[in-house]
Amino acid sequence: MTLLILLPFLLISGSFSFSVSVTTIPTPTTTSTGPPPKPTIPAIYEAEGQILLPYAEIIEPFTAYFDGKNNKSRIDYYGGTVVTYQRADIKPYGVNQKLVYTSATERNCFQQNGTVNATATTQTVFPDLTQSNYTYEGPYTFNNQTYDIWKFLHRDSNGPDKLNTYRLWMTTGKNPLPARFQMMGANTVFGSHFDKYEVVYSKVQVLKTIDPKTFAVPTNYTCTGFPGPGKMLFNPMQEFINNDDSHVDESFAEFKDNHNRVYRSKTEHEERKNNFRHNLRFIHSTNRQGNSFTLAVNHLADRTDEEMRILRGKQRSNSEFNGGLPFPPHDVSDLPDSLDWRLYGAVTPVKDQAICGSCWSFGTTGTIEGAYFVHLLIQQTGHLVRLSQQALIDCSWKFGNNGCDGGEDFRAYQWIMNGTGLPLADSYGPYLGQDGICSDTSKTETVKITGYVNITSGDREALRAAMFSHGPISVSIDASHKTFGFYSSGVYYDPKCRNDEDGLDHSVLAVGFGIMNGERYWLVKNSWSTYWGNDGYVLMSQKNNNCGVATSATYVTFD
Repeated sequence: MTLLILLPFLLISGSFSFSVSVTTIPTPTTTSTGPPPKPTIPAIYEAEGQILLPYAEIIEPFTAYFDGKNNKSRIDYYGGTVVTYQRADIKPYGVNQKLVYTSATERNCFQQNGTVNATATTQTVFPDLTQSNYTYEGPYTFNNQTYDIWKFLHRDSNGPDKLNTYRLWMTTGKNPLPARFQMMGANTVFGSHFDKYEVVYSKVQVLKTIDPKTFAVPTNYTCTGFPGPGKMLFNPMQEFINNDDSHVDESFAEFKDNHNRVYRSKTEHEERKNNFRHNLRFIHSTNRQGNSFTLAVNHLADRTDEEMRILRGKQRSNSEFNGGLPFPPHDVSDLPDSLDWRLYGAVTPVKDQAICGSCWSFGTTGTIEGAYFVHLLIQQTGHLVRLSQQALIDCSWKFGNNGCDGGEDFRAYQWIMNGTGLPLADSYGPYLGQDGICSDTSKTETVKITGYVNITSGDREALRAAMFSHGPISVSIDASHKTFGFYSSGVYYDPKCRNDEDGLDHSVLAVGFGIMNGERYWLVKNSWSTYWGNDGYVLMSQKNNNCGVATSATYVTFD
């Protein structure tokens, strides 16, 4: 006979609001019967629930199978998109296995063998109250149902000002079962919260046995060691239930080493590490969703959302018409399926805009560099020049741009047309990553333009035709989502991405297009250094004009 408890009140809908507040647990009242006995974890069970990570804006569903008697466990994430096996029964030191999609159509199994110093153990989704000093806090009524709350306080030995509070909600009655597990990390000196997560159980089914096939990797897979690069997280639940964040420590140490991070104080170090922790959780959880793209830790992983926002410097224009020419009629019958202007020498190396909202200047210079290359190529004198972003930052203020605080490509075009042209980078001076003083450009070598063209908004074929005929195109996108910030490979598509004019907050350069696994994409050059994306580039899906690549695209003209 099995015991099945459903907890429908704990199911979280898609409209869940991420809040860092927690349910206030009232001071327990003393009763004559005293506290209930400390609950024990079922030896064999199946459970369903969700991991809630409000600071990472993640709700991750899971299904768990646990057989403590036979030392086996399995946890599926996102409906089985990723399946993890913990086989402590396999000699000599146990085995961790993971089924994961390595592409849209290919699935692989990776294996990590335990060692004498690091044995592979089973993984429960419930905290073990017998292993920690949990105390009874009292009853609490939620949605007309009473729960017994068990609390555990843990002060971090590496940071005595950090106090972690864990609470386990148990159903009441003859056979109590876990309903919710909460963690809140607080800094007792500053009075701030640095961490929070919850594991919510929507179904718990106590069983007598589980079919052994449940814990076996399907026979059509052969598990191999993870080839890298980097390390694979074989047991994500371990961090939340076992309070084991050793992988965070290892990853953060590697991050600091790779990017030469030295922080000014212990306080800043802890703040940056907490930023890194939440971003790392987001990266791992998103990668378990089975998307057409993958995320990875990059040089931005210790930054806050506000610091990331600074990098997105595309202004929102109040003008309905930017003064550009309309896109002329075009023939798309002979367009190729793929194009990459890098292969023809029309694209300069990826640059880093640094902590400056100057993305608009990189999109502007990129399209002029490419178009000038094509223009000279037609005249059989083609060569690639490098133009100055710093000149645009310093000198185009009177046309509505705001230097490191944002700008727009068409305002830069107007400054170039009104003056002596856009200076070459070597002539004007180096990129500073900050606002500078406008230098006299009349005596420097410049590139002059005669006008600029607005490609028909939202017209994918028009954008392809313009790129084919005129070279790389200045485009603006919605880059406000964390998925974009930590993009690494694959075709990027985020259903939350906007494509309306008001939703565009970042300027980039479209340098090509193509098809991958049947999905059409734009090849886009970013200005966040080669540490970001695929050596500084991203493949952005053309589906539904995702993120607005085709919404506000422009190119320039010459005599």
